[in-house]
Amino acid sequence: MNLLHGKSLLVAMAFVSLATGARPENGNVGMSGGLSAAQIVEQMQSRDQTRTEELKHYRTLRQYEVEYRGLGTLAAKMTVEVNYDIASGKNLEIVSQSGSKFLIEKVLKRAVESEKEAFHDKASMALTTANYKFQLVGNDTLGGRPAYVLHVEPWSPSKFLYRGKAWVDAADFAVAKMETQPAKSPSFWISQTLIHYTGVKTDGFWMPQQMRSETSVRVGGAAVLTINYGNYEIASDLQ
Repeated sequence: MNLLHGKSLLVAMAFVSLATGARPENGNVGMSGGLSAAQIVEQMQSRDQTRTEELKHYRTLRQYEVEYRGLGTLAAKMTVEVNYDIASGKNLEIVSQSGSKFLIEKVLKRAVESEKEAFHDKASMALTTANYKFQLVGNDTLGGRPAYVLHVEPWSPSKFLYRGKAWVDAADFAVAKMETQPAKSPSFWISQTLIHYTGVKTDGFWMPQQMRSETSVRVGGAAVLTINYGNYEIASDLQ
């Protein structure tokens, strides 16, 4: 393996741990409506459970893209069809792929496989009081909608958990945006990874819209993984 591929593999290690991530308390009083962080998180967990029970089926085509720039440039793309059914679970099927075979195998396919595994172990990575402590740090507006801004910190450092800020829609108590980094670096060679997440309300449900992670490698170079979640076809109890 040459140096470029060696660096790419380190980036892949970071991406695989991060791409599986799209969910305790203190007495801080909120700036809007008098809600504390504990009350906001309680509403988040309750509403999320309700949405999970009401969402029967969805389908979407995701677009995965990864680019590494350092001693040369590597890039790859992949389209993945996602079908979720409340009875049978989530199925991800690769529709097309192009670009660097190394990045396809070491980053994109691993990201897809990691999500399949994470689906069966959602509790250990969910944004809940079991995994995180929360602090209300302010209010904001996203797309004309008011939102609470929470600082999230895991109870224990893990490369599968993260720390940073979460924007919670004040009406629906759903996560609309996140800016985080891993609570523990996946590798010494990874100097920094920043993760940007946005959600979108579709047919009454909040769904992932985009996840973008930007990783810097200590020995030089940087990489970006972007997942665009596509347009959703949704079936639910609300319809």
